[in-house]
Amino acid sequence: MNFEFMLIDTHAHLNFFAYRDDGDEVVKRVLKDNIWMINVGSQYDTSRRAVEYAQKYSQGVLAAVGLHPIHLKKQEVDVSIDEYESVEFKAGAEKFDYERYKVLAQNPKVVAVGETGLDYYRNAESKLLQREVLLEQIALAREIGKPIIFHCREAHQDLLEVLKNWEFVGNKRLRGVIHSFSGRWSQAQQYLEMGFYLGFNGIITFARDYDRVVKEMPLERLLLETDCPYLTPIPFRGKRNEPAYVKYVAEKVAELRGISFEEVAEITTANARTLFNI
Repeated sequence: MNFEFMLIDTHAHLNFFAYRDDGDEVVKRVLKDNIWMINVGSQYDTSRRAVEYAQKYSQGVLAAVGLHPIHLKKQEVDVSIDEYESVEFKAGAEKFDYERYKVLAQNPKVVAVGETGLDYYRNAESKLLQREVLLEQIALAREIGKPIIFHCREAHQDLLEVLKNWEFVGNKRLRGVIHSFSGRWSQAQQYLEMGFYLGFNGIITFARDYDRVVKEMPLERLLLETDCPYLTPIPFRGKRNEPAYVKYVAEKVAELRGISFEEVAEITTANARTLFNI
């Protein structure tokens, strides 16, 4: 394996319904391109499927298991981003079963707990419940010694408060990534000061909101992701996303920072290997 030019998509969802017919073909195509992936669960069923996917392959396909805040209540979810992307699905109302998730999380193919976090855009009326479930998953990650993949939408101040309070009461510093980072530079600085990584995906190819963060943050703390099947980068807006397209995210990072694609690939791959113990 030529690790110098290898890329790791640190946040994919080939375990989702969008790949029900051709998921394994997508995986094989991506691995042929020397791209590895972490399939991330958002509820128990998709977490279990992420583990099952990972177990099919000797290397290159890993898993994360967790309960996403949008699955804490029954609702119709619209993940539309712009005129090119409109996806709707039904979310269930799942309670976090610590022991059940612990069994999944202890699988050697599982490299993280998540995605978990806070989402006030779609579920603002359940802030207290979201915090409680987030803290349970943080506790699980600490118990089994694995990092955390955090989801955060329109809730960065509260997430920062939760993370700072965790350390303030004497707990060990957490390890993890703020996936699909959507905050301000001042918020990015606070996450970085606490030792977290920031994940970026196809959004940076068609929106300029996060250019400063991508350019000014330490490259040694940046992770690449797709969040596929969502957030397809240019030049494939309007089509289903897949892990192979993480190379376009890497190209955009290289462009914004004025460095080579090879340097971005080398450093971000090393970052992923370090955080997720790959």
